[in-house]
Amino acid sequence: METGSMESTGNTAAEPVWTGLPPGLLRMRRLLLVVWLGLLTIVVGLLLGLLAGPAWAAFALLPLALMAWGLHMLGRNWRSWRYAERADDLLISRGVLWREETVVPYGRMQLVEVTSGPVERHFGLASVQLHTAAAATDACIPGLDPAEAERLRDRLTELGEARSAGL
Repeated sequence: METGSMESTGNTAAEPVWTGLPPGLLRMRRLLLVVWLGLLTIVVGLLLGLLAGPAWAAFALLPLALMAWGLHMLGRNWRSWRYAERADDLLISRGVLWREETVVPYGRMQLVEVTSGPVERHFGLASVQLHTAAAATDACIPGLDPAEAERLRDRLTELGEARSAGL
């Protein structure tokens, strides 16, 4: 597997091979947004309709506008997440307005765990949580397929043990 390096040779810099997140994470987040804001719309509409009158119930449409905006923003956020395995470290990149790129050296990893809550399990997703000696460099890759999460955990653990053996 070619992992690439950030070393520049002239104008052509070798880029790492980036992997995006699976679409199941986007589906899960959009469904949760629709459910919660749909419930909020109904509750606000009923309360305003009963307590303030039917004209005020129109304000219950505000969560629907927020939902439309949120569905678009969730897609942009999902597309911004990616990770790359390089020879000596793992890169995690995310963010739409404020890009954040985290570099986690394999030798600094102390614990790599796979987590999956009830909603994630229902959608067939898992997250990989990376813990390092410095809490500021802890990182998480959400919404992976469980098989990919376990493969990544095993690979990162193996590389972390090999790189930290000399410390």
